[in-house]
Amino acid sequence: MCGIIGIVGTAPVADRLVDGLKRMEYRGYDSAGVCTVHDGALVRRRAEGKLGNLVRELAANPAPGRIGIAHTRWATHGAPTTANAHPHATPHVALVHNGIIENFKPLRDALIARGRRFESETDTEVVAHLISEQVEAGAAPQAAVQAVLPQLRGAFALAITFRDHPDMLIGARLGSPLVVGYGDGETYLGSDALALAPLTQRIAYLDEGDWVVITRGGATIFDVANQPATRQITSSGLTAAAVEKGRFRHFMQKEIFEQPTVVAQTLGSYLRRVEQQVALPQMDFALADVRRITIVACGTSFYAGMVAKYWFEQFARVPVDLDVASEFRYRNPVLEPGGLALFISQSGETADTLAALRHSKAHGQKIAVVVNVPTSSMAREADLLLSTHAGPEIGVASTKAFTCQLAVLAAVAAHLAVVKGKMTREEEQDAVRHLLEAPAALNAALAHDADIAAMAPLIAPARDVLYLGRGPDYPLALEGALKLKEISYIHAEGYASGEMKHGPIALIDEAVPVIVLAPSGPLFEKTVSNMQEVRARGGKVVLISDAAGIAEAGEGCLATIEMPTVHPLIAPLVYAVPVQLLAYHVAVAKGTDVDQPRNLAKSVTVE
Repeated sequence: MCGIIGIVGTAPVADRLVDGLKRMEYRGYDSAGVCTVHDGALVRRRAEGKLGNLVRELAANPAPGRIGIAHTRWATHGAPTTANAHPHATPHVALVHNGIIENFKPLRDALIARGRRFESETDTEVVAHLISEQVEAGAAPQAAVQAVLPQLRGAFALAITFRDHPDMLIGARLGSPLVVGYGDGETYLGSDALALAPLTQRIAYLDEGDWVVITRGGATIFDVANQPATRQITSSGLTAAAVEKGRFRHFMQKEIFEQPTVVAQTLGSYLRRVEQQVALPQMDFALADVRRITIVACGTSFYAGMVAKYWFEQFARVPVDLDVASEFRYRNPVLEPGGLALFISQSGETADTLAALRHSKAHGQKIAVVVNVPTSSMAREADLLLSTHAGPEIGVASTKAFTCQLAVLAAVAAHLAVVKGKMTREEEQDAVRHLLEAPAALNAALAHDADIAAMAPLIAPARDVLYLGRGPDYPLALEGALKLKEISYIHAEGYASGEMKHGPIALIDEAVPVIVLAPSGPLFEKTVSNMQEVRARGGKVVLISDAAGIAEAGEGCLATIEMPTVHPLIAPLVYAVPVQLLAYHVAVAKGTDVDQPRNLAKSVTVE
């Protein structure tokens, strides 16, 4: 989503503000802007489109000043125009905002009735006018912000600067993350630690409802009751190198190739190699007592949850409900006593998923969270924190976060089966051995990168592509279709193979490639049967299978992609690689913006 950075500095800040915005490009945006305070004036520069447009604007019209705020906007209220770009300002106040002000319309109407004039279509400008009214009436900045925050409904992270106070910024958060950074004679605000990585590693995460006054000397934090509060200062462990592509052309490509390493790191946290056991973090409840699991997630994380449903029910015999986070609360789900609600999120800040978490907690569920950011809101509110160790994921289309989520969920499924008495000691050892084989299998899958790149031009001209899979490969078919849609803009759909004859087969002709995920095994023959139905109607099949599967069914296919022969437990991790690489190379062939696809945001912090 939108990105925020603010600096109270000892040297000019405009270039550093833009550098911080560059480090948040992965979040998705369609306009950008900065505002500094200099010689008793607010100096504001904005541009629609990519950051290069803002850089050119600043080159033509510099923004001097040693204090400032900056923003990348992902449009919600109002089109992505310069007039709607942040910062929004009055003569006295400028601010940037991540989130959404749900009650902006009545607030705006009341402000207009009081004579205020608006320049944009955004909800954010309402906040600037509300604070400015207070300041113009004689309130100090702290008092003005304190008076306005309770009037706002929705989700927000705010960074606010004041014309007449060139040594201070104020930040606030409710539902959207905000980080305070501590430097040497400087203090910073940011949407995440990555934005601040070149400036400092000493950070503090604001809690829900906090607001903060930052100066060159540090930060004063207040809680939702306006009482002084202390938030732990930790080391982010991030450096500027965390957001560099290295030898790779795109972040997505780099992150695909990091998967063997990060999956190994993640599994290392959950597997005891010597004992060949699964070991989960400590929790204040007995996992053996869990009678039902509710999995909630969005997008790619939802597909990881779909795979986990197969695993939990197959190995542990625990029933699982699975919900898209944006629908979960609104169907008024039945949450039984003794249930475990499991939430999956890369960022740990996704608004729909976070709201579902809080709903579940309010209804007596124990909360487990699979998350890549252990300091995120979801992580801090969990009873059981299941961290992935994917590292920063910059590409908007998730890759390594997905396979690390699968690695964690596979380990949890095995452990749950053990504590439920459904998996013997020997079976657990066998499961651990196969999980430990996953990094090498991922490396073997990546070895086919050149072959996939060579066949990508066969798929790039298509307007429609179908993906088929059975069992745990069905979620992989959905994930493959999502990846292709996200970055190549080709319409793609994933289906359970057996559903082809119930409608989708009507779409098949020689112009519709069909990607079939079919590792050899119990479901292989049925999947091949569905594949033959496609070929009989002129469909062009790309078969992704192992050597045995390709030997049996590869003849006559448009192309084949050979995967290593692996145990079914780790097959979903391995088969994620070819669908990621296929989407990547098709997008490259089409010349699209791989890392920042249009209209998409990395961390969705509005519902």
